Amino acid sequence: MCSIATDLRRPEFRSFFAAAVFCQFAAVGRSWRFVPLLVMLIGFTPGMASADTASLPEADLQFYQSQVAPLLEVHCNKCHGADSKFRGGLDLSSRQGLMTGGDSGPAIDADAPESSLLLDAINYRGLEMPPAGKLPAAEIAVLTEWVRRGAPLPVQTTSRTKHEEGPPKAADHRGHWAFRPVVSGPVPEGSPADWGNSPIDAFVWQQLTAAGLEPTKQADRRALIRRAYFDLTGLPPTLAQVDAFVRSPDPRAYEHVLDELLASPQYGEKWGRFWLDLVRYAETNSFERDGAKPEAWKYRDYVIASFNSDKGYDRFLMEQLAGDELPDASKETRIATGYYRLGTWDDEPSDRTQALYDELDEIVATTSQVLLGLTVNCARCHDHKIDPISQRDYYQTLALFQDVAPDGHRTSPYELVDLSDSPVVAAYRERDAELGRIRHRLHELEQAAIARMPGVDQRRTETDQRLQVLNEKLAQFQSAEEGAEYRRLRDELVAWEQKQLPPRELAMGVATASANPRPTHVLIRGNPHAPGAEVEPGFLEVLSGVPSAGSITPAATSSGRRLHFARWVTQPDHPLTYRVYVNRIWQQHFGRGLVRSASNFGLKGDQPTHPELLDWLTAQFIRGGFQTKPLHKLIMLSKTYQLSSEPTEDQLRVDPANDLLGRFDLRRLSAEELRDTMLLVSGQLNLKLGGPSVYPAMPAEVLAGQSQPGQGWQTSPEAAKAANRRSVYVHVKRSLLLPLLSSFDFPDPDGSCAVRFATTQPTQALSMLNGRFANEAADEFAKFAAREGGHDQPSVVRRALETAFSRPATQAEVIRGLKLVNELITEEGLTAEAALSRFCLMVLNLNEFVFVD
Repeated sequence: MCSIATDLRRPEFRSFFAAAVFCQFAAVGRSWRFVPLLVMLIGFTPGMASADTASLPEADLQFYQSQVAPLLEVHCNKCHGADSKFRGGLDLSSRQGLMTGGDSGPAIDADAPESSLLLDAINYRGLEMPPAGKLPAAEIAVLTEWVRRGAPLPVQTTSRTKHEEGPPKAADHRGHWAFRPVVSGPVPEGSPADWGNSPIDAFVWQQLTAAGLEPTKQADRRALIRRAYFDLTGLPPTLAQVDAFVRSPDPRAYEHVLDELLASPQYGEKWGRFWLDLVRYAETNSFERDGAKPEAWKYRDYVIASFNSDKGYDRFLMEQLAGDELPDASKETRIATGYYRLGTWDDEPSDRTQALYDELDEIVATTSQVLLGLTVNCARCHDHKIDPISQRDYYQTLALFQDVAPDGHRTSPYELVDLSDSPVVAAYRERDAELGRIRHRLHELEQAAIARMPGVDQRRTETDQRLQVLNEKLAQFQSAEEGAEYRRLRDELVAWEQKQLPPRELAMGVATASANPRPTHVLIRGNPHAPGAEVEPGFLEVLSGVPSAGSITPAATSSGRRLHFARWVTQPDHPLTYRVYVNRIWQQHFGRGLVRSASNFGLKGDQPTHPELLDWLTAQFIRGGFQTKPLHKLIMLSKTYQLSSEPTEDQLRVDPANDLLGRFDLRRLSAEELRDTMLLVSGQLNLKLGGPSVYPAMPAEVLAGQSQPGQGWQTSPEAAKAANRRSVYVHVKRSLLLPLLSSFDFPDPDGSCAVRFATTQPTQALSMLNGRFANEAADEFAKFAAREGGHDQPSVVRRALETAFSRPATQAEVIRGLKLVNELITEEGLTAEAALSRFCLMVLNLNEFVFVD
């Protein structure tokens, strides 16, 4: 029997022999007590035609693993999973458990799936599961489809318990939806002609109608153009631009508007900020001193220019990861390597080795989350507790970045990249060599004289009194020849230090890399002082199906490891890189991605609400050459994007979270959009592109909170309106963020920000009503409205409303505005100018100004 069972455990024999053996035992009347043994040996359960993952139809397997299993894990397995106590007697981890059911009876009705108790429970028909709250319509639809298919469920031949060691095995989870190749499936058919011709709309329609819903009405043209302007440029349209669009008879007028916005330089400023959030862009180091990162702004300008030029996303990543190693390396690509210097940096750590691995961990964490949507950094101290990522995987990934020279220390920070032309580089190289030679010889002469001094003076030269001792006593302990040489060298030193050279072009980036990096070891419990086994650079085991894109080829000045990684991660058939990015672009347009956990595509990340749509969009993006601007157009030309934000009653009842995309989600302006728009409508916005960051006036109360008030914040000159540039150009000091931006959820730059918070808090109202910036903007807004609208009050009020809302003001709105202005004059004793300023402040606080419909 054992030998037979051994054969039967082979997948190619199971399906055939399982039913045959079972029927044979029944036919000959053998004891049924042997059946459980056979079940155990061959993986057969009554009611199942297959026993393991391999024997399930591929479509059912993928559906279960990508959509059903994650829902069960999140909502059901705590009480009814393999490692639970089977609350109510229900076991959802096996086919037998589903068919037998619990205290209330079988969970699945094989003859009438639509009548299954499981479906009654999740629809809150009698039973109510999960008890924490009814599932969203999209998730109910997934489980309903699973039951309709007969609840196909792969049998677990081994069961992990809560007490077992080790992470999920990579081989067990290569079928996870995010680890599978991108597949562009067929576009669903059957959507009505008036709904839209975009494949996006077909995918959305399919899931809406499956849930018994229809999309809401289309947004009106004024709301649509305002939405498009903010989404692509972060600035509102003028009233004239809105009117021209509304009145245009051209059926392609909307498409033409999108083309104009995508060609605008303001597009890169808006979308560059999205990338800066992800890579934790800041211009200072954090920690106690929070010192400046010299020339960091050049990386910001590189990102903005890359978006404006619609650089391919694959090339964009290659330049940041290995811009110094590329065969066609240039000034631009070397600036791109500033990516590696954006993190926090302790310039005076108590444990330099620990600090080194903390810096490398930031690189691993940011790179894996932003590019792959995986939290590889969770495996630094132990195997990942959730995803199939081992500690060895982590250190193999870290080894890819070991050639980047670490940041220095407080008095000698990391080296800047010299982008100067060859003659300038040569001139500075000569000067630096001469200065080094002279200083070395001066030190030798000083040490020779110190050796002849009394012991007490020798010891003083080892303290901060060295210079004082040398000034007082050096000549006494030098020979005539030594003294003459010393004085000559001092004169040469001054001459070289004062020599006028052309200015250098410097940038923050990878200036120095090692061709032979230090060995990388698995660090026991993440402790850099407890090295374990040595590892070579490599990729995650769970992604071993992605080809390695050749071998690592060291160069004279670098190891080639980062270029090797860059080529691997940007391969067209990589299952994660482009899915993650396309999902982020969708997120920026709709407020959340098709996968809500935008930087976590792992086993516990959110499941895609529209997985087929995500893959279809990703495939289009890859086929289109990794260009972002066509992706914007594809999304924004869909009827789904153009829906109104007004929900239907059915949508609020069935799909309150709008997972099915039946309407557009209203959103508040981002922190930068709010500040920039206030400057724009008040006639103050300076649209200068690029260059060093600006320093708007910082309230004295905020500066007083620094250990050294005012340190690191030099207010930009008022005369040229330098501080009134777009917010993307505001200096980002980690310990001192601009209060208005901080109040409206500007991200914490200490770590990667995948999704900004959208909070509502008292400091926002206080900033907008009582803050210095808001009140100064209101004053300038009132002056602007008076200049543009004439000097009679009705015209000025009308002009203010129309400028703020990009639409004609109604007569009723003008009358209410005039009433407020007159009350402020007659009842509060304000001057006409002050009253108009208060009216403008009120306008800046209205929802129509602050929200995008």
